[in-house]
Amino acid sequence: MSQPTAAHVRQQFLDFFASKGHHIVPSAPLVVKDDPTLLFINSGMAPFKDYFLGNKPAPYKRVVDTQKCLRVSGKHNDLEEVGYDTYHHTLFEMLGNWSFGDYFKKEAIAWAWELLTEVYKLPKDRLYVTYFEGDQGDGLGADTETQDLWRQYTTDDRILPGNKKDNFWEMGDTGPCGPCTEIHIDLRSEEEVAQKPGRELINADHPQVVEIWNNVFMEFQRLADKSLIKLPQQHVDTGMGFERLMMAVSGVRSNYDTDVFQPLIQFIAKEVGIEYHGTSPATVNDQPATENERTDIAIRVIADHIRAISFTISDGQLPSNVKAGYVIRRILRRAVRYAFSSLGQKQPFLYKIVPVLADQMAGIFPELKQQQQFVQRVIEEEEIAFLKTLETGLRRIDALEEMFKSQGNTIDGKAAFELSDTFGFPLDLTALIAREKGLTVDEEGFKKELEAQKARSRNAQEAEQSDWTIVNADDEQPTFVGYDLEEAPARILRYRKLTQKGKTEYQVVLDQTPFYAESGGQIGDTGYIESGLSKVRVIDTKKENDLIVHTVLDLPDAEDLGGEFFARIDHARRELIRKNHTATHLLQAALREVVGSHVAQKGSLVNDKLLRFDFSHFTKVTDDQLRQVETLVNQRIRQQIPLDERRNVPINEAKGLGATALFGEKYGEFVRVITFDPSFSVELCGGTHVRTTGDIGFFKITAESAVGAGVRRIEAVTAEAAENFVQAQMDQLTAVREALGNPQHLLTSIQKLSEENTTLRKQLEHFELQNVTAQKEQLAAQAKDLNGVKFLAAKVNVSSADLLKKLAYDLRQAVPTLVAVLGAEIDGKPQLAVMLDDEIAKAGKLNASTLVRELAKEIQGGGGGQPFFATAGGKNAAGLDAAIGKAEEAVRKGLA
Repeated sequence: MSQPTAAHVRQQFLDFFASKGHHIVPSAPLVVKDDPTLLFINSGMAPFKDYFLGNKPAPYKRVVDTQKCLRVSGKHNDLEEVGYDTYHHTLFEMLGNWSFGDYFKKEAIAWAWELLTEVYKLPKDRLYVTYFEGDQGDGLGADTETQDLWRQYTTDDRILPGNKKDNFWEMGDTGPCGPCTEIHIDLRSEEEVAQKPGRELINADHPQVVEIWNNVFMEFQRLADKSLIKLPQQHVDTGMGFERLMMAVSGVRSNYDTDVFQPLIQFIAKEVGIEYHGTSPATVNDQPATENERTDIAIRVIADHIRAISFTISDGQLPSNVKAGYVIRRILRRAVRYAFSSLGQKQPFLYKIVPVLADQMAGIFPELKQQQQFVQRVIEEEEIAFLKTLETGLRRIDALEEMFKSQGNTIDGKAAFELSDTFGFPLDLTALIAREKGLTVDEEGFKKELEAQKARSRNAQEAEQSDWTIVNADDEQPTFVGYDLEEAPARILRYRKLTQKGKTEYQVVLDQTPFYAESGGQIGDTGYIESGLSKVRVIDTKKENDLIVHTVLDLPDAEDLGGEFFARIDHARRELIRKNHTATHLLQAALREVVGSHVAQKGSLVNDKLLRFDFSHFTKVTDDQLRQVETLVNQRIRQQIPLDERRNVPINEAKGLGATALFGEKYGEFVRVITFDPSFSVELCGGTHVRTTGDIGFFKITAESAVGAGVRRIEAVTAEAAENFVQAQMDQLTAVREALGNPQHLLTSIQKLSEENTTLRKQLEHFELQNVTAQKEQLAAQAKDLNGVKFLAAKVNVSSADLLKKLAYDLRQAVPTLVAVLGAEIDGKPQLAVMLDDEIAKAGKLNASTLVRELAKEIQGGGGGQPFFATAGGKNAAGLDAAIGKAEEAVRKGLA
């Protein structure tokens, strides 16, 4: 019997709830823009958080969706289990049905049972359900209502109480929460079931007795002081792990054996030339027992991770070394490491899997297929870079191998952490290489270094945030009036205190505001909130979910807090921001015209000083293309094209107008369309803009550079800033002319000067090489016998570290069995070099790295290198003579 396809099972879920009056909505992007508590969507409910909190009304009372989720950091972190067990993943789909103040427990439970048993035909005698047993600390009793509802569908021995950990769902330390009922399925064989009933294995991490669906009855909000308050309305939030559901309906024992993963797994196996055996995974803490188990784990890890990597990139998050970008880079490098160490892949290959995934998901998540080439390019470049990092790490271990062996055959924790932190070399790979060299790794020392770094990071970022204090209760949603007004009457609805790095600020929500909150690349407005008695400065405006939050250094006077205020933005600053934002639209349109229609925005920054635009393009934008782009933008500015702003346009109508949308941006059903000439620039945009392009005045590109694989960046300025930039360039050109004596033909004069400089450099290099040769001959004659070797220690006269190195190598060629210690002062700083004959280094009594580190103490420095050649730099040039003088005794002792 053939297995069901993922597409069919997913559609059955959506269709079922559509028949129950639910509106099907698309998945939100994985990358979170306006929620400071999340880097990525990590649950089905995260995109609907505002509805649960009452920050905004839900457009539909009943919703159904399949949401892309990522769990790799923070409280919800499944990374280490991935590949080892059968059911944890980094990226997963969460099927969900939602009620926003509509139906509650009765309907949710009835429909869950109907779908599982009548549509998916799962056996009732293999299903178990749980209910919340209550919690004394929160003052909550048992959820007997849920228990009684389940009795209508199954027997008491299959209805189990669950504690707060398993049956009270919370988004995080604060936020919406409530009791939940889980549905579990026992997928074991009849023989296994006969030996031990499934009820004894619920929430016991058994790979075949798993939770497939969680129905959360959202009715509380957890405050910062850990207390609970009732939400304004009761909601239903359900989440069914699609991959686990596929395992259940397919009748297999692993998520990886379903149609979700098998196309990827079979492609990977064929690509690397290793058969996938579907072995039962080892536990996370155990080493794989067999070679088949080891390669199967690696294939599963790669099949899982390529999904997370590809969809986060297509949703707008590029790998980087900070925040969300670092998480993606970590997942990608974990996959490369498994391919490298377990599958023998020394060349990039992850990027080749993307087309398989894109085709597989095109029907439900088309954004990956639309950006397939771009995503592949980013992944390939990341693979190339990390494989080089692996090579660097291996060379680093080789260079320090002798030192490690002298430390009891142990790579100390500090060195292991340096490999990880500086070179991106994962601890488990360091341990693997160490075993091959007969070394061990001080993992406890590594953990201490890691914890110390985390503590430093926590101390730098730790913030204390109080709960909201209600000033004026209002059922109406706060409104933004800043498209039409720069000042408006307002009342403070609520505020809270924020303390970070010893500094206290306050965050304020107004009933209406002209302040634009940072989003879409445009920074937030600043200005004042004032009344007759008080005036406080707004230093920033941001969005928290869809709530506009104003940051102020002080609150208005207490007696004034509940009264009427006037909110006024900084007009001059907003004008500059407008000019830069509109110029960004013109820039994108010009790039698409000059460079190509493949150009798509990958990030932007618009503030009052400059604009920065990141876009997809695989090569440097040529100087000629930049000139064309700049010319085209300035032509459009001079044409004084009026702004055509349309609000609340249905999304499909906006797309029909040809509006440019951003991948990874979450759009509602109604959008704002900004047009500057329908044949030139039409974009979906929530930002602020000039009335006509002529208001910009002048546009000047200041820089073009690479941001990452397949992404370029243009920086530019407008208006007075552009004029000032051009004037500064002209001033610099005038200064150059004057420095050269105001020649008639400036470029010819500079070329002539450059040629003369090149000739003089070559002559200087020739004289320096002659000097090195002369010193070599003198020094070779000074070498003396010392315990069977030729020993030389001298201070020399060279102008660079490269020449010092050349002199050391030349001496080794000239003097057999040489041990040389050379010192030089280069640009005012001391340098040491130690060179050993190969045979002396191999004998092991002397080590150049160990010796140079000992001598470097005299110059207040440090260094290292290879067993036969090592260098050191320092701060104290006066200590060079002492270092040279100390060398003979150090060598004598080493040779004894």
